[in-house]
Amino acid sequence: MCTGRCSRFIAVALYPLALISIICNIVLFFPGGETKYAKDGHITEEVKYMGGLVGGGVMVLLPALYIHMTGKQACCGNRCGMLLSILFAAVGVAGALYSFAVAILGLQNGPLCRVLLIWSTPFKDRDSSYLSDKTWWGTCTEPKDIVQFHIGLFSTLLATSGLQIILCAIQMINGLFGCLCGSCIEKGVTPLAGKVRTIVGVRPEYSALTPN
Repeated sequence: MCTGRCSRFIAVALYPLALISIICNIVLFFPGGETKYAKDGHITEEVKYMGGLVGGGVMVLLPALYIHMTGKQACCGNRCGMLLSILFAAVGVAGALYSFAVAILGLQNGPLCRVLLIWSTPFKDRDSSYLSDKTWWGTCTEPKDIVQFHIGLFSTLLATSGLQIILCAIQMINGLFGCLCGSCIEKGVTPLAGKVRTIVGVRPEYSALTPN
C-alpha cells in the first residue's frame, strides 16, 4: 500500500477515537447526568486531569488532521510532509499515552462518592481490587450507579487510547518509509518516464501503443 493511502486510513481511524475520548471525558464531569456534582466539586480527581479531552482528544485530533492532509499531497513523494507527520504522530502517541495513564489511574483508584455522610474515594489503596469484587460497590450511596458509570467510561478511554497509541506508532513507521521511498511508482513506469509523458501529453495507458 502507498504510504500516502496508509496515512489517510490512519487519520480517518483516529477521528472517531479522538471524538469518543472527548465525549467520555466530558460525560465524566456529569455523573448520573446531573450538573450539581460538578458545581459542588464532587468530581473524581482523575476526571480533572482531562486525559480524554486533552490527551486522547486534542493531542490526537490535531496530528490526525495533519496526517490526513499529508496523505493527500503527492502521495509518498511528499518526503518533507512525511517527515513532519512522524513528529505529529509522536505528539499523538504522547497524548494517547497520557490518556492511557490517566484511565489506568482512574480505574485503579475508583470514583469519588458519598459514603454515609462523607465524600471520599473508598476503593483507593485497598488490598483487593473493587473491579473484581462487586460486593463493595454498594458502599457508594451517591451519585447513583457511580461505580458502573466510572468503570464504563474509564474503560472506554483505556481502549480508545490504546488503539490511538498503536495507530500513531504505525504512522511513525509509515512516515519513515515515506521519507525513504520517494514517489509512488506506476507499475512498469519510472518516475522520469512518467514526467516526460506528462510533458508531451502522452497518457500512460496509451504508452504501450507507442512504437519503440
